[in-house]
Amino acid sequence: MPTIRPSADLRNKYNEISAFCHQYPEPVFITKNGQGDLAVMSIETYENLAGRMQLYKLLDEGLEQEQNGEVQDFTSALSNIKNKIKL
Repeated sequence: MPTIRPSADLRNKYNEISAFCHQYPEPVFITKNGQGDLAVMSIETYENLAGRMQLYKLLDEGLEQEQNGEVQDFTSALSNIKNKIKL
């Protein structure tokens, strides 16, 4: 169940919102005039989310390269690395 708070709580109950954000790895949704306006979360939760998005992007790129035949098998890749090191 999402946590939804009015924008006035950012000013009046900041410490309470901050404690919640640090205790639970989920955003607090802030409303303005009854409409969704912001999502607030701890920096740790944000960094975790951003890291996951970066990982998903890299996995997607890898899958696309594999589908396009742009990858090598492990043995060939290791052999190429060893040859470059010898140069």
